[in-house]
Amino acid sequence: MPSYHDYLQQVKAQIHEISVAELQAEPPPELILDVREPDEHAQGVIPGATLLPRGLLEGRIEAVAPQRSVKIVVYCAGGSRSALAASSLLALGYEHVRSLAGGMAAWRSAGGPIDKPFVFSSAQKNRYARHIMLPEVGEAGQAKLLRSRVLMVGAGGLGSPSAYYLAAAGVGTIGIVDDDVVDESNLQRQILHNTRRVGRPKVESAAQTLRELNPDVQVQPHPVRLDTGNVLDILRGYDLIVDGADNFPTRYLLCDASLVLRIPVVHASIFRFEGQLTTFLPWQGPCYRCLYPEPPPPDLAPSCHEAGVLGVLPGVVGVLQATEAIKLLLGIGESMSGRLLIYEALATKFREMKLRRDPACVVCSDPSRPIELIDYHAFCSR
Repeated sequence: MPSYHDYLQQVKAQIHEISVAELQAEPPPELILDVREPDEHAQGVIPGATLLPRGLLEGRIEAVAPQRSVKIVVYCAGGSRSALAASSLLALGYEHVRSLAGGMAAWRSAGGPIDKPFVFSSAQKNRYARHIMLPEVGEAGQAKLLRSRVLMVGAGGLGSPSAYYLAAAGVGTIGIVDDDVVDESNLQRQILHNTRRVGRPKVESAAQTLRELNPDVQVQPHPVRLDTGNVLDILRGYDLIVDGADNFPTRYLLCDASLVLRIPVVHASIFRFEGQLTTFLPWQGPCYRCLYPEPPPPDLAPSCHEAGVLGVLPGVVGVLQATEAIKLLLGIGESMSGRLLIYEALATKFREMKLRRDPACVVCSDPSRPIELIDYHAFCSR
């Protein structure tokens, strides 16, 4: 019977090994797989690597790499487990698989760059266990969420469910912009607040709720209304904006500022029994002004004052916003850019419309044209 050493040599003879020097000299592969155990991974990783322990490889590789043509480099501590992993991947039909000779030990000896991965506490592993077990998220994805910064524009009907679920998911920093106070009429739908907080600033009430939900989350309150004087300073530094604004002036200002700063916006709106959702990816897909080129006349803008809304409607649409935000932060799934989702509560129907960039859009049709931020002061009044 062959020994383990003999068997390993047979496997290595059937696969393609790559040296550290060769790996560093060529363009980065599409996927670098770290097949070590989590405790080894915590000591340092090759930049850009995805952790998939050897024991889970065959069961989870299709979620990580659905295309068999992807170029993969596998590494472990010394090159043995990665050779066996490469052999399994080839048997599963992956066409371009190589094992890093010498593994992490050779990489360190050659002075290769090493990233220090996020180290989860035992409490965090328990809290995010259902995320971590998803191959599309895993520890790397959850760490990315914990490092992410999301700005919520509005702590009302849409901002409440969106912020609540983003905090529960472990988005590390959540900024909240709102200059209003909690009113009793808000409590029919704005679940961040409660009866005891009537009269308090919404940003304070929201921050208290989110911190009590998840102590990992840092909440940054901005108790102001966005205008041309503060919008760039407030938005700068965030990875993503969730637009739960209830008025057109803020939406147009947010559109223009997000293009200036190149920050994606997950946009939604609600009215009576209907909600809408889309995503604006700056300079890639349509922007808000492609959808609505000009603000409507003041007498046709009922969203500037309370026109009535079904209490559960913002829950449905706000959760969809949070879902879209998490997908964008993780880089998974298909974004809503170029699509408008319409939810009709009375009929319980979803409809989808295609959106295209307007070649004559006043802000995004020409990237070289300066964008002028505008305050629509007289557009509506509270």
